[in-house]
Amino acid sequence: MTRFQIILAHPLEDSFGAAIAKRTQERLLAEGHEVDFLDLYKEGFDPCLTPCERRAYYGEEPPPATMDGYTRRLQATDKLVLVFPQWWFNFPAILKGYFDRVFHPDVAFDHTPGYGRIRPRLDRLSGVLAVTTLGSPWWVSALYMGNPAGRQLKRGIVKACAPNARFRMLTCYGAEKTTAERRQAFIKRAADAAASL
Repeated sequence: MTRFQIILAHPLEDSFGAAIAKRTQERLLAEGHEVDFLDLYKEGFDPCLTPCERRAYYGEEPPPATMDGYTRRLQATDKLVLVFPQWWFNFPAILKGYFDRVFHPDVAFDHTPGYGRIRPRLDRLSGVLAVTTLGSPWWVSALYMGNPAGRQLKRGIVKACAPNARFRMLTCYGAEKTTAERRQAFIKRAADAAASL
């Protein structure tokens, strides 16, 4: 049995993103997988890195226990599904804060002597799927902006902390203008992608 974690980062319970996350959860459960569903807004996740947490990055203080529940959930995950809207072509602040506070040293990576290249720690993580929505057309994100959310996730986070994990990203472009039929098709595509991760 594979243990999935779905992380939803959208403040509206009736959002397109919430529908994607719910359908993906249903599909994975129906296939016999274990699913840990983390709705960052519903759980009241505070994205602000504390001074104590920042000092702990470099061993100046012991790490506080405030994120222990989240770090245990991450470390127990085989495959991760991130569902979020792209605002200003990147993560919502709550998801960026999740990475800042949960993907910290001794959990997601270790520092090397002299603070060179970091050493990955998320060896258990074998797949990461990012499912996003974006108001702009694909060419604005890809050609003009250079797909910043995808690049940051793939190169800066997944490859740095879980280099053996397969990474895939699905984006629904022009999300505000989509038809109900297109939304349903994308929801199914996202659930299919998670199931085959």
